[in-house]
Amino acid sequence: MATAPEATELSDISGTPGLLTGKERRRRGWRRVATRYDLYLMLLIPVAWYVIFQYGPMYGVQIAFRDFNPVKGIVGSEWVGMDNFDRFFSSYYFGRLLWNTISISILSLLIAFPIPIMLALLITEIPSDRFKKVLQNVTYMPHFISVVVIVGMLQLFLDPETGVVNLMLNAIGLDSVSFMESAGWFKPILIGSNIWQNMGWASIIYIAALSGINPQLYEAAKVDGASRFRRLWHISLPGIVPIMVIMLILDVGAFMNVGFEKILLMQNDLNKEASDVIQTFIYKNGILQGDYSYSAAIGLFNSAINFVLLVIINGYARRKAETSLW
Repeated sequence: MATAPEATELSDISGTPGLLTGKERRRRGWRRVATRYDLYLMLLIPVAWYVIFQYGPMYGVQIAFRDFNPVKGIVGSEWVGMDNFDRFFSSYYFGRLLWNTISISILSLLIAFPIPIMLALLITEIPSDRFKKVLQNVTYMPHFISVVVIVGMLQLFLDPETGVVNLMLNAIGLDSVSFMESAGWFKPILIGSNIWQNMGWASIIYIAALSGINPQLYEAAKVDGASRFRRLWHISLPGIVPIMVIMLILDVGAFMNVGFEKILLMQNDLNKEASDVIQTFIYKNGILQGDYSYSAAIGLFNSAINFVLLVIINGYARRKAETSLW
C-alpha cells in the first residue's frame, strides 16, 4: 500500500493516485535513469560487448545456407538452403561424430558433475583449518595449468616405454599399454584428466553455498543425535540444491561443447575413432580446408542442440525444483 507521500507524488504526476499513463510511466522511467545515470553507464561496456561480439556475428550465420565465396561476400554468395545440412546428415561420419560428442558429454555429466560437490562437502567437514587450506590449494592449482601442458604431462606419464604408469605395470608383471594411441582409452583419459584439472575450481561455488547454511541447523541436528552423514544428507545437500540445479542447467546448456582444444591435442590417427567430435571436425573443415559454409552449418546444428536442451532443462527445473535461469 502506497504511503501518503508516494500517493501524493503519483497524484501530482497523473492526477489519479496510483494510476499512470504509458507516457507518464516512460517519463518517470527516464527520470530514474537520469537519477542513477552512473549505474547505467557501467552497463555500457558489457552491453556493447554482447552487441558487438555476440549478436553482431549472428549476421554471418546465413552462410550456413549459402555456398559462401569470400570474393562475392555473404550476400552475393549463392543461396543453397538446407544443402549443407543434408550433406552433413547423410555423410558416413555423421553417426560417429554425434556418438562421440554425446557419449563424452553424458559420461562427463554422470561422472564429473558430482565430484566437485563431494569435494566441497569433504572440505567443509575437515576440522583442521590448516589441512583444509592445503587441500583447497592442491585441488585448485591444476585449473591454472595450460591445456597444452596437461596433454604433455599425459604423454609423459602414459608413454609406453618411459611413462611412470607403464613402468608400474611392468613392475607387477603386466605388459605396457599404449594409452594415448588407444581408442578405447581415449574417453577415460580425457574425462579423468578433466576431473583432476577442474574439480577443485568447480567446488568453489559449492563451498560458498555451504558456508551460507545456517549453523544453527547443524547444532540442532547434533542435539537430536544426528550423525555426520545424516547432517550432510538432510542439511548440507538440501542447502545447496538450488546451486546444483543452476550448475546442471549450465552444463546441459553446453552439452555439445566437449572441450575442443584438449581433444584436438590428444587426437591422433590411432584413436580417431573415439576422439573425432563435431567441434574438431568443424575446425578441420572450416579452418584448415576453408569449407566455411559446410562447417557453419555443422556449427549451427551443434548450437541448436545446445539451445533446445537448455530450454528443456530450464523449464523442467523450474517446474520440479522451482529453480531456473529464467
